[in-house]
Amino acid sequence: MAAGGGRRHCSGVVESAEDCFTGFLIVLLEWYAQVRRRLLPLLRRQRMALLAAPVIAAVLLLTWAAYGDAQYVLYKDATKPVEARVSDLLARMTLAEKIGQMTQIERQVASPQVLKDYFIGEQLNALYSGHGGGGGSLLSGGGSVPRKQATAAEWMSMVSDFQKGSLSTRLGIPMIYGIDAVHGHNNVYGATIFPHNVALGATRQTQQTKPADQDLHCKQLPFSLIESSGFRIGAATALEVRATGIQYAFAPCIAVGHQPPPQLLACFNRIAAWIGDLMALTLINKQVCRDPRWGRCYESYSEDHRIVQAMTELIPGLQGDVPANFTSGMPYVASKNNVAACAKHFVGDGGTQNGVNEDNTIIDRPGLMSIHMPAYLNALQKGVSTVMISYSSWNGIKMHANHDLVTRFLKDRLNFKGFTISDWEGIDRITTPAGSNYSYSVQAGVLAGIDMIMVPNNYQSFISILTSHVNNGIIPMSRIDDAVTRILRVKFTMGLFENPMPDSSMADQLGKKEHRDLAREAVRKSLVLLKNGKTSDRPMLPLSKKAAKILVAGSHADNLGYQCGGWTIEWQGDTGRITVGTTILDAVKAAVDPSTTVVFAENPDANFVKNGGFSYAIVVVGEHPYTETKGDSMNLTIPEPGPSTVTTVCGAVQCATVLISGRPVVVQPFLGAMDALVAAWLPGTEGQGVTDVLFGDYGFTGKLPRTWFKSVDQLPMNYGDAHYDPLFPLGFGLTTQPRTY
Repeated sequence: MAAGGGRRHCSGVVESAEDCFTGFLIVLLEWYAQVRRRLLPLLRRQRMALLAAPVIAAVLLLTWAAYGDAQYVLYKDATKPVEARVSDLLARMTLAEKIGQMTQIERQVASPQVLKDYFIGEQLNALYSGHGGGGGSLLSGGGSVPRKQATAAEWMSMVSDFQKGSLSTRLGIPMIYGIDAVHGHNNVYGATIFPHNVALGATRQTQQTKPADQDLHCKQLPFSLIESSGFRIGAATALEVRATGIQYAFAPCIAVGHQPPPQLLACFNRIAAWIGDLMALTLINKQVCRDPRWGRCYESYSEDHRIVQAMTELIPGLQGDVPANFTSGMPYVASKNNVAACAKHFVGDGGTQNGVNEDNTIIDRPGLMSIHMPAYLNALQKGVSTVMISYSSWNGIKMHANHDLVTRFLKDRLNFKGFTISDWEGIDRITTPAGSNYSYSVQAGVLAGIDMIMVPNNYQSFISILTSHVNNGIIPMSRIDDAVTRILRVKFTMGLFENPMPDSSMADQLGKKEHRDLAREAVRKSLVLLKNGKTSDRPMLPLSKKAAKILVAGSHADNLGYQCGGWTIEWQGDTGRITVGTTILDAVKAAVDPSTTVVFAENPDANFVKNGGFSYAIVVVGEHPYTETKGDSMNLTIPEPGPSTVTTVCGAVQCATVLISGRPVVVQPFLGAMDALVAAWLPGTEGQGVTDVLFGDYGFTGKLPRTWFKSVDQLPMNYGDAHYDPLFPLGFGLTTQPRTY
């Protein structure tokens, strides 16, 4: 709707003409009933008739004037402080409208009419019903799109229709739309897909020095970190998310995990006993996230929590830099070109036993505070607007039901003033089996301190149960008011009331060249060179661009879906040309000299390789895409024909192997056959970043963000452990110099 169209002023603040008229009609009818009741006896006396007429006229004028003054709506006045606007709006809301704000539903079960019919206020009277406060929130789950290969304009149109449904309600509260933009705007066709977080952790240059002994005695771990590129990637992602009309990104994942070395934990215990949890978590540095068997390992930046903390710079990239004298814990979104961010998953999701997704993290409180909590402190200092609660448990207590950590620690101790949000059907999983006692789950989740519930489908049941719990005194109204206050605070802070509709001028930000260039840069900085030549004096890399004939082989060489991994277009990822981008094969063909012949054979036999006359081969193999529990692996082997292709090709010709994976995997059995090995992680759509370094336009600089094991029997194995005996240690990475052509 065009600015100002169909709207007029009702004393100072813009109100819809329909709302102004309806509200005035209600007041006028109520006044008429009172006048009729009180003055009718007088009017029956004929001698008073002439006197009554001017009195009634005067009262009508005074009533209209009073009504005009009463219709100043503070919460719609952008010049007023956020807290005053929140308080004013909250005081106007019914219980049904408040619960509507706490409800997040999936777009596939939503419609503009649903937003009006279910997220509504109580009927005012028989003349005025069916208008409520507006929708709380919608989301797109993985792969949930307006249509396959939908354009930015189509996304905007969908979001606009939903938003109009919210704005048409009595209070006109805009909805906020969320999406998992975890490595770029990864649900959307044509978006820039950045490397997954594990790769970005590898761009953190480190210098490693060997400790004198394994007993670290409270010393800092020997790593020196340099500035990350998280801010720029966050800013580019925000622009692409806004290009589709969406205002909220479920990112970043700041998962860290597993047990620290016992010496450091003992050190921390002594400090925690002296100064308490909050101060201790700001002082202690330890390495973290250490079990690659976890299916979400690629969503975490590193096993070293200092790298994870540094990469929280993605938050000001998404939301904008906080101003000077900012109060830690307050939500902040700088402009309509930014999006609300979400730190997830609170807390301990990366430390579950044996890396089993959504399982139990067994660790004492000092360990939890020193390993899993520090990045959240950084996130709050940078104004993160929301925090998503973890599916996992801490010492047997489901995080979605953990009042101590969600309310007493995150909200009260750390002073977090944004809103907390459940994970997808997160409260359902409080019980085993999931959803077996949904009434209890609603009660436990809301009382734990979760403010917005990602229902996402069965919203009628959620709304009904929560309403009943409040009406029956099971959940106090104060808890509802706290949740809605936090949700409204974020909506006002990010300017959603002033700019609720998508901005069509931003559509060209999707897949913008500058963003793809940034992604390509991130790829080349994330590549970790694990081996270069069968002897140190005869390196294979960088490769010559002027070789006569090159073989490119492997299941991942010409597969954009495999290259991007999970959380790309579909929830679990997919195979093939799933979006716009450049495969590694495409990049090789573009990089080499025009005189060079490039031959692609996905899984060639030995005779083909031996008799092909190839100068060298590039073999690209790795894991197939996965997400969450489907990625849990107890063996961490790459699927066939990957190992066979490596053995066949590298046994017949000099070969450089590029490994596409979300984590360290078993490579030791094939390492001897390879002349060079590159850990390329999950690089995303910009395959040229791989060839930029393979062919020496840039040197290798990436360092391992995780320990690379020899055998899965060693797991979990962490830097500093007594049994630490890796194939490649945390921080390892060979370097090369750019090649001059």
